[in-house]
Amino acid sequence: MSRHWLMKSEPDAYSWDDLVEQGEGIWDGVRNHRAKNNLAAMQEGDTAFFYHSNIGLEIVGVVEISEGGLTDPTDPTGKWAAVKVKPKQKLRHPVTLKQIKAEPRLADCELVRQSRLSVAEITPAEWEVILEMSKG
Repeated sequence: MSRHWLMKSEPDAYSWDDLVEQGEGIWDGVRNHRAKNNLAAMQEGDTAFFYHSNIGLEIVGVVEISEGGLTDPTDPTGKWAAVKVKPKQKLRHPVTLKQIKAEPRLADCELVRQSRLSVAEITPAEWEVILEMSKG
């Protein structure tokens, strides 16, 4: 069974549009142990929300994990994880952090509970709520 995730990126460093232009990108540079464990757990076919952090503070699209189990190429020690992702769909309406925090069904979401976490797991129920919110 595939799992769902949320992956944060600063759009001035790597945005949804950058990923779409590339067609496939590598998600690297993560230096948090919980986020690393989430990256390491990802498998091909899993899906993730692409979240613009710092600027925008919103979920803008859905990506698919195209390759899991990679070692982060930016890490000379070889202890940090990475994955490859492909854009799957841009959300019709971005879902803001403010909207997520105001939605009672998302109160236990890792994005809300651990706001600094750059790669978070999203439960199937949370995934459906966020997709519903993206329809406007």
